Amino acid sequence: MSEIEVYGLTCNHRMNPIGIGDGSPVLSWKLRSTGRAFLQQGYQIQVGQHSDFSGELDWDTGRQKSGQSTNIGYEGTPLQPRTRYYYRVKAWGTSGTESAWSAPAYFETGLLSNEAWAAAEWISYPRPRDEAGDEPIAYLRKRFLLDRPIASARVYATALGMYQLFVNGEKADDTRLNPGWTSYTKRLQYQTFDVTQLLSAGENALGVMLGNGWYRGVMGWDKKQYYGDTRAALVVLHVRYEDGSEQVVSSDNSWKGGEGAIRSSEIYDGERYDARQESTGWSLASFDDKEWGAVTPYDHSKKLLIAQENEPVRVVNTIVPVSVLTTPSGETLLDMGQNMVGWMRFNVQAKAGTVVKLQHAEVLDRNGNFYIGNLRKAEQTITYICAGDGVETFEPSFTFQGFRYVKVEGISPEQIPGRFVGCVLTSDLQEAGRFRCSDPLINKLADNIVWGQIGNFVDVPTDCPQRDERLGWTGDAQAFVRAAAYNRNVMPFFAKWLRDLAADQRSDGGVPHVVPDLSSSAGENSAAWGDAAAIVPWVLYERYGDERVLREQYPSMKGWVEYIRAQGDNELLWNTGFHFGDWLGLDAKENSYVGATPRDLIATAFYAHSTGLLAKAAAVLGYTEEAAKYADLRANIEQAFRDEYVTPSGRIASPTQTAYAVALMFDLLKEEDRVQAANRLAKLVEESGNQLTTGFVGTPYLCHVLTRFGHVELAYKLLERREYPSWLYPVTKGATTIWEHWDGIKPDGSFWSDDMNSYNHYAYGAVGDWLFGTVAGIDADETEPGYRRIIIRPLPGGSLTSAEATFESPFGEIRSAWSRQKDGGIAYEVTVPANTSARVRLQGASQSSVTESGRELAAAEGIADIVETAAWVEFQVGSGTYQFYARQQ
Repeated sequence: MSEIEVYGLTCNHRMNPIGIGDGSPVLSWKLRSTGRAFLQQGYQIQVGQHSDFSGELDWDTGRQKSGQSTNIGYEGTPLQPRTRYYYRVKAWGTSGTESAWSAPAYFETGLLSNEAWAAAEWISYPRPRDEAGDEPIAYLRKRFLLDRPIASARVYATALGMYQLFVNGEKADDTRLNPGWTSYTKRLQYQTFDVTQLLSAGENALGVMLGNGWYRGVMGWDKKQYYGDTRAALVVLHVRYEDGSEQVVSSDNSWKGGEGAIRSSEIYDGERYDARQESTGWSLASFDDKEWGAVTPYDHSKKLLIAQENEPVRVVNTIVPVSVLTTPSGETLLDMGQNMVGWMRFNVQAKAGTVVKLQHAEVLDRNGNFYIGNLRKAEQTITYICAGDGVETFEPSFTFQGFRYVKVEGISPEQIPGRFVGCVLTSDLQEAGRFRCSDPLINKLADNIVWGQIGNFVDVPTDCPQRDERLGWTGDAQAFVRAAAYNRNVMPFFAKWLRDLAADQRSDGGVPHVVPDLSSSAGENSAAWGDAAAIVPWVLYERYGDERVLREQYPSMKGWVEYIRAQGDNELLWNTGFHFGDWLGLDAKENSYVGATPRDLIATAFYAHSTGLLAKAAAVLGYTEEAAKYADLRANIEQAFRDEYVTPSGRIASPTQTAYAVALMFDLLKEEDRVQAANRLAKLVEESGNQLTTGFVGTPYLCHVLTRFGHVELAYKLLERREYPSWLYPVTKGATTIWEHWDGIKPDGSFWSDDMNSYNHYAYGAVGDWLFGTVAGIDADETEPGYRRIIIRPLPGGSLTSAEATFESPFGEIRSAWSRQKDGGIAYEVTVPANTSARVRLQGASQSSVTESGRELAAAEGIADIVETAAWVEFQVGSGTYQFYARQQ
């Protein structure tokens, strides 16, 4: 009899979230079992306001007969605002074995209604520019009295700008860049801070540092303010005393404002800090603020306030410089050994007025000198002016940089060692997957993909983290979302971003190129970019099994498809308007960024794809009529695509790698023509010297299509290629992230032009999806989404002798590994988490050639439904760990 354990409880895909704004959250858990093929047969959930579940419960499901263990909607008494709820789960299986209660987890509600902000006022403290021409940030404070023992205390805060909250001289928590970046004219997040331990009976103080951030900072290529020209803060402190009474402290005209050491701060340009102007103890109750001024009430809506939706931004790691360099031109540099995103923390001891200046760059030029040309107008500079009071420690507050190299001025080289550390900044997403194989360069590629994701997932999925851009490009996001979901738990991250996409969507259904939207081209809606509206929600549903993302985004998905439908010369072709095309395709004409594949072909292909996803979403949601309507539309678009772009013999009129890749990936060709079309694609690759010519559109699909149609070794040749153009070429040139261009650094050491040459650009990292899903072979089955039913189809190939991937799914860890043996056979190891099943396919094997732990397949525990073809053997396995061996045939 199997023993079972319930663990890994989450609420809304997050562990122990506080300040949620959802009155009907979903609860999930994972199971461990000592036996194979364990399936949950029932569960019980209890939710209450005490960690020991004493007293009256808010929800007790009783014993529910169900195998569901993810995304179970709360159905208890209405959730109250500002309340912590504890929950626990027990489960049982087919044999009747029952688990113990899980360890309790909790979620805590936020304000739940905008009326809760009624007592608070937006407050501002505008500052004139100083003598240096800088605009100091604002420092706001409030002294108050608490007159009895405290049971709990929460601050709910937000800003027009970027803020840090302090309580009695301490930072309220370790989160950064609050309130995050949203479509500020429609949605503004507030954060919840548990400050119980920072308060005490007697005099206390709140402090807010208020910078420009995304809201008031200069953004975009033109570096201008897009949202507003006034910084303001909104704060509410709720204190609950041990006697049950409460006290509220809110932002109002009784607060005071002043200046301090941060003299200027911009996301692109960096920060200037003059330690001589520090207001020491400014957020303490004992601080003398008689010289501070009165704050100014500011009129701004509170109706757009929403609770924090995504995991917050944090410093998640620190990196010590690997060396201190002196360049040929005499500059002193720190080499971090890794292209990272965040900032430098350092300490210095120097006389008052000493200026320490840090500039940040990604690469050195061909001569080994500091290079910042690709930053364009972004300055990425930190300036620190010493106070002269012993050892001084500093790190920025309202900016971040993308860099590997740091030019240091104002400190002699011999004083540098041991004083600098790099702080890695990102949305603090739960780690999910890891890929490893026998080739160290491919392992480095896998690591670079992860580092690119870390650096560009700073509250929104940006294209790059260093130049004067750093925007949420929709095309990059949809190309990378599947790979991203293998590396991290991205459900809350992308769910938040999709709400901003829907908020910024045009009234006619068009989708801007970047989200949050900073574009000035309101009429431009590009295929493969705007299609993020349909692709990203479907991938999230497929990977996490939460129907809510489809239900919430369905109007946006439908709006996008209907927008396209209204664009073309007829409703079945999208052959009008602006499109980026196969951006940075290598088959582009000279001096063009756009590949050779016709833009209308790509547009119509993505039109079909998004329409098909919309039809599937409608079916999942039970919208039967719309499912049939859009399935028919998808079929008609397919036919129109073939009539327009495919010859009667099945050839695509535009013979490019991208044209064949998207047509085959989206099943736009007749089934009888697909194998021959894939052969033509393979021939195009071979005729190019076994190299790709695809850009942003075609690259994510190329290896998938080749392996799907039997060209496994050719796909591996693309993966393993070291020469330009290839995924490994940048690795051979020292890359530690993914580059925007295949040859960002050319073989002779020269660069692409400065106008567009990022060395941290995750789009081509979409190949990570293929590494996990094909090389290691872990994939989701959309018919039982969220990995309830797992697809395990590893495809050994190329010169690799082994590969493995682990992935923390919503049900637990999945593992798939293979290694070639000396006798020519292949050993496979597969781990399937409890309460799931997997469909395993071993390519090139037969039932008679495969054993599991030394036993014939048919006799092995947990294996069923064996199917064999001339090319493979396939079978179903239940949960557990399996050791397969396929003899050479």
